[in-house]
Amino acid sequence: MLTINKLNQFYAQSHTLWDLSLDIEPGKCTCIMGRNGVGKTTLAKAIMGALPIKDGEIIFEGQNICELAADKRAGLGIGYVPQGREIFSQLSVSENLKIGLYGNRNGLKKVPEKIFELFPVLKEMLQRKGGDLSGGQQQQLAIARALCLEPKVLILDEPSEGIQPNIVQQIGSVIDYLTKEENITVILVEQKLPFARKHGDNFFILDRGQVAAKGEMKELDEGIVEQF
Repeated sequence: MLTINKLNQFYAQSHTLWDLSLDIEPGKCTCIMGRNGVGKTTLAKAIMGALPIKDGEIIFEGQNICELAADKRAGLGIGYVPQGREIFSQLSVSENLKIGLYGNRNGLKKVPEKIFELFPVLKEMLQRKGGDLSGGQQQQLAIARALCLEPKVLILDEPSEGIQPNIVQQIGSVIDYLTKEENITVILVEQKLPFARKHGDNFFILDRGQVAAKGEMKELDEGIVEQF
């Protein structure tokens, strides 16, 4: 479904992704892991089109999407929840969700009821400003907004960061539902090992902008963890 071929990316003079190549298996949760500063968020932004790349290919369903703007990629079915959530704090929950509908690949005009089944608290807070929500509620809103696209691929960048444990557990359950019941492909950028082990099917560990280790999650042993 999604293949990265020899991707290179720079911040000013800093070479952040080095000939990075990987394949994302459809209908699975693939974890992108590694220490701070190894290129995880850069890769997520490059896939979404939020960062330019120097060269390489991003192939989505047989199409090289490197020249497409982020909104065009969203229209193809790529959803993205950035690190830090980036909801619109002065807009209501309802308005935030409707913004997600603008990129819906099927022309949907109404927030799907499934969104509120996954995140019931949002239905109770539709008229509340996004900035008035707790961190965990904002994370739920950010994921719900991306799901309004009805994505084929959902990129989640550190969704458990700074979130209370009960909502982290709920987000994990949503990831499991999306992959197992909706056949949505999830790319999970994550540093919390227990969360990744519990919800991930496959992993890629990045080091200095390259893939240093990969495999099925059951193959992620302590030797690899200690090394990277």
